[in-house]
This record gives sequence, structure tokens and C-alpha cells, in this order.
Amino acid sequence: MAKSFSIKRQPGFATIAMFCFFLLYLPIATLVVYSFNSGMSIATWEGFSFRWFESAWNNQQVVEASWRSLKIAAVAAIIATACATLAAIATTRTGPYRGLTFKYSVINMPLLVPEIVTAVALLILFSRVKVWTGYSGLGYLIVAHSAFCVPFAYMPIRARLESMDLSLEKAAADLYASSFQTFRYVTLPLLWPGILAGLMLAFVISLDDVVITEFVKSGGQDTLPTYMLGQLRRVVTPEMNAISTVFLVLSLAIVTLFFFLSREPQKNNE
Repeated sequence: MAKSFSIKRQPGFATIAMFCFFLLYLPIATLVVYSFNSGMSIATWEGFSFRWFESAWNNQQVVEASWRSLKIAAVAAIIATACATLAAIATTRTGPYRGLTFKYSVINMPLLVPEIVTAVALLILFSRVKVWTGYSGLGYLIVAHSAFCVPFAYMPIRARLESMDLSLEKAAADLYASSFQTFRYVTLPLLWPGILAGLMLAFVISLDDVVITEFVKSGGQDTLPTYMLGQLRRVVTPEMNAISTVFLVLSLAIVTLFFFLSREPQKNNE
């Protein structure tokens, strides 16, 4: 009798997977370890110390760039998630029609176009707007990040909507619930994990964006990634490792929080 094929039992797959994960996470682990190095060298271990974390904490430029990054990412993520939610509902709660594929393409355009092209286009547009209005604040960065993050928030929200059971929404309509009541009391609670996933993804994408930020920002508007890029061009110190470690921990905390918030309660089998 011939043996059935199983992708889970292919010899060597586990070894290759472990090797790939090792290569992927070894640089990150090295960065974290050397962020606690007491010396100036980023390649020679000279002892354990929190020196560079303290240095980053007392660096006014780092603090300002960090708060600016968090503020831009938070506002951009909220705007992008709100737009993505409306777009996902409009493209999933309807039957197929001519032009629907085109709408998908427009929504996902930032994923298809190279980021440098988007950055140059925004630079040209916003430079004209700055001349016309005289405004050069953070609004340009927020708008640019929001537009770029929409497809990232759209993907998990749309996936959640497509996997939802429509019978509950139909039952609400049969019970004379209005469209808003159906959305408020049925669709939104079921969609909430997808919205949280989209918000988290948009926040992370905005937080570490470099290319668009570098082209759109005005003088004195460095975010933390652009500040670190500028510092790496001058001198590399373990302070950059310390900053990266802090943001790594922040990202892990966000992912962990989302896991517990989106986890479905266990059903009682009794």
C-alpha cells in the first residue's frame, strides 16, 4: 500500500526552518545583547551596563523624536484604520459588480508601487501645498503615513469580514434592526479583533517608516527612525542599540496585548 504524502513529515524541513529562524533572529539578539555593553565599541564586549539606556533617556533629541514618532503613528493608525474599516465594509458587504476589482487595486496601490515612488510623489504634491498655504507642520507626515497605512489596516479587517457568518446580520435585519443597529450591535463586536489587528499593523508600519518620512518631513521634524539614520551616518554607538531594544520591547508588548484582547473565550463543553 502506497504511503500518503504529508508536507508535515518531510525530512529536513524542521532543520531548515530552525536554521532560517537562527539566521533571522541572531542579528536581533546580538543587537539586544550589545545594547547592555558598557564600552563604546559595538563589536567588543566590555562588561554589562545600563549606560546607553540612561544616555538615550537623557538625550533630548531622542526623547523628542520618540514622542513625535509615537504621536504621528498613533494618529495615522487611527485614521488609516477608520478608512480601512469603511472600505472593507463597502467592498465585502455587497455583491460582485463591475469595477470592484479596480477598487481593490486602488486600495492596495501603496503595496504595489515602490515606496520611493510614493515618497517622491508626496514630496512634489506637499511642496506645492506648502507654498500655497504656508503651513509646514506635522499634518503632512500624518496624512502621508495615513494614506500609506490604509492597505495594511485593510487586509486583516477585510479578512475578518469575509470569515464572519452573515446569518447573524441577516437575523438582526429580520428582527427589524436598522443598518446602523446591525453594525453597532452585531458586526462591530465580531469585527473588533480585525480592527485591532489593522490598527496594530498600521501603527507599527507608521512607527518605523523611513523613506516617506525622509522625503515629506520639514526641518526639525525628525522621527526616531530618521534620527537614527542620521546618527548612523556620523558615528555608531551602543546608544542606537539601546533605542532599538526599547522599541523592540514595545513592539512585543503590543503584539502580546493584542493576543490577549483578540483571544476568543473558551467554550464550556458541559
